[in-house]
Amino acid sequence: MKRTEAKNIGQIIDDLLKKENLDVALDEHRASALWPQIVGDGINRYTIKRYVKDGVMTVHLSSASLANELMLIRASIITRINEALGREIIFK
Repeated sequence: MKRTEAKNIGQIIDDLLKKENLDVALDEHRASALWPQIVGDGINRYTIKRYVKDGVMTVHLSSASLANELMLIRASIITRINEALGREIIFK
């Protein structure tokens, strides 16, 4: 058996996730989980459902006027989520 360089467990898990193409799916779940931190408790209170699929975050809100306001600043929200993740996961 050939000896290889020692790796820490975190690096092994990251390599496995990348190999199985699960790193993007995991980051999409992280992006969804970041929503309350990014928008704050006031806006999160009106959030009914949120999810990310194929680089698109969908958020269902109970307030139409709030949804309208968030549409105006969505580029800023997307930028903040992507910065928190350290790479571009949300595209629109």
